[in-house]
Amino acid sequence: MVLVLRGELRLSAGKAAVQAAHAAVMLVTQAEEHHAPGLRAWFAQGQKKIAVVAPTLEDLTQLERKARAHGIPTVWVEDAGLTEVPPGTRTCLGLGPSAVGDIDPVTRHLPLL
Repeated sequence: MVLVLRGELRLSAGKAAVQAAHAAVMLVTQAEEHHAPGLRAWFAQGQKKIAVVAPTLEDLTQLERKARAHGIPTVWVEDAGLTEVPPGTRTCLGLGPSAVGDIDPVTRHLPLL
């Protein structure tokens, strides 16, 4: 699982952590319904999660397209707007859970959070 935060927003550490957590929960919920075998494999392999940063919303959008083209599940986190960003702001893109060999070519160029 890779959690991609939107760099241009310059979220506080706490806000970024919460947005990544939202994405992780959403991905697991989605996988329970649509990708149960992959979810079981991810659990069995230690539930690996990587947090990275993409510079802009456009970069995140391109990353989503690339991930979907590779069959990687995706989710968007849109903030409620109660603290640091306006309501509806896309803050995080969640990818996976997927095999490292599938997801790494899509995200390895991004810097760690």
